[in-house]
Amino acid sequence: MRAITVQDREAGISGLTLTDLPHPHAAENDVIVRVHAAGFTPGELTWPGTWTDRAGRDRTPSVPGHELSGVVTELGYGTTGLSVGQRVFGLADWTRDGTLAEYVAVEARNLAPLPADIDHVTAAALPISGLTARQALFDHAHLTTGQTVLIHGAAGGVGSLAVQLAREAGARVIGTGRAADRDTAHDLGAHAFVDLEAERLEEVGHVDVVFDVIGGEILDRSTALVRPGGTLVTIAHPVTVHPADGRAVFFVVEPDRAGLAALATRVREGRLRPVIGSVRPLEESPDAFAPAKRVSGKTVIQVAGD
Repeated sequence: MRAITVQDREAGISGLTLTDLPHPHAAENDVIVRVHAAGFTPGELTWPGTWTDRAGRDRTPSVPGHELSGVVTELGYGTTGLSVGQRVFGLADWTRDGTLAEYVAVEARNLAPLPADIDHVTAAALPISGLTARQALFDHAHLTTGQTVLIHGAAGGVGSLAVQLAREAGARVIGTGRAADRDTAHDLGAHAFVDLEAERLEEVGHVDVVFDVIGGEILDRSTALVRPGGTLVTIAHPVTVHPADGRAVFFVVEPDRAGLAALATRVREGRLRPVIGSVRPLEESPDAFAPAKRVSGKTVIQVAGD
């Protein structure tokens, strides 16, 4: 099968190549999925799991990408809940070969059935971004109706879904980003928007929840905006500057079949739409990782036809 692989940690993006790999093996409780569309996280070449397995052993050449939508072609021993020929979407394990390939082995529990009226490109944009937004807002920040939430990167893959979920939950939503993101953020449901390059973040005032996907200085400055009893949640890196009288949470998204199903229901009902910035073929995956080629919204790699 064709797959994007990376061999040299020092080479970074330049080490990504299209190559031929053996067909994956379905371990116990696995399924093999023919990948129709896949997603990746730009920073995953820095993740330990990209280079080593759970025991810390080198596993290169490894296949990046962890979001997928496709069709089950094979069941491992003991696998239940899914069937051959079924359309599915979800997350691949962080420490196993990923989804930028024609086939991938995935634990069945990390996948959810994909309704026939959701296309694979749309579905591949949902797993990491959608589950991250959902878990940040509701599992960690416990966002409720009437609260105010500040969402950084409101037009990005994660932020755009967070804006929609927060608005649907009855929260007042303030988005941030670049000037070019303003219209997109408002269109998604943000009540207000802050241009981080030209406007003062501090003028937002106090909020109940900050959801950060940027890190660095923006994350540090955002802690002062959390009102007493509020929560700051970030996926960028562990927090070093904490709110004076509130909680700070750093987390990594977890697979959740029920959560995936809830996201799919919202998409089908027109209550949620991922912002897809670019759709590229498998052979262009290395180029899509390059910072200069990134666009607002989610980049999806189309591996096979729908």
